[in-house]
Amino acid sequence: MTMTQAYPEMLLRSPAADWNRARWEELPDDGNRYEVIAGVLYMSTAPSPFHQWIIRQAVLLLHEQIESTGVGFVFLSPIGLFMPGCDPCQPDLLVIRSSDQHMIGERSIDGVPALLIEVLSPSNPEHDLVVKRAAYARARVPEYWIFRPRQRDVLIHHQPEPADEQYTQVARIAPDGELISPTLPFRAPVAAFFANAPGPAPSAQGG
Repeated sequence: MTMTQAYPEMLLRSPAADWNRARWEELPDDGNRYEVIAGVLYMSTAPSPFHQWIIRQAVLLLHEQIESTGVGFVFLSPIGLFMPGCDPCQPDLLVIRSSDQHMIGERSIDGVPALLIEVLSPSNPEHDLVVKRAAYARARVPEYWIFRPRQRDVLIHHQPEPADEQYTQVARIAPDGELISPTLPFRAPVAAFFANAPGPAPSAQGG
């Protein structure tokens, strides 16, 4: 494997695209996140506290509007999500509709969730903005959010176009805007995902 980014958050990738689910299942449970996308193995190290704070806020808001209302289920990484071309991927958060709960297995999730969420890492942004966005579009994920800690905004993607590996609809929701899901009964101020985080200022943390 060759290192493509540096400390404090590292992203490593295999030089060959010959990985699959069977090989992934043999990897150690060592606290790192392992993903296999289009045959390439990616390993990322633990994220920053601010990254985790954003995830926590998203879980609380999604639980209130999605889980408590019976719309669906919310899951956090690390988790094995297997979709076409992903053996597996590990999004920061995912939402599965109640009608699709048959996808939830004992050790993994097999199928395409209603929503995938990533918190952008400033040290390796192309992983979420290029590699994962293309993979999620190929797999026909209906909706994909990218939270950007440094900008304090969110990118909303929907209407995937698998052949082009892109989403036909992409919107930036500003820090003072409201995130309104185009496919799920969810809405919340963007500021609610970032506000009141403990510790140093996010710019000092690097997100």
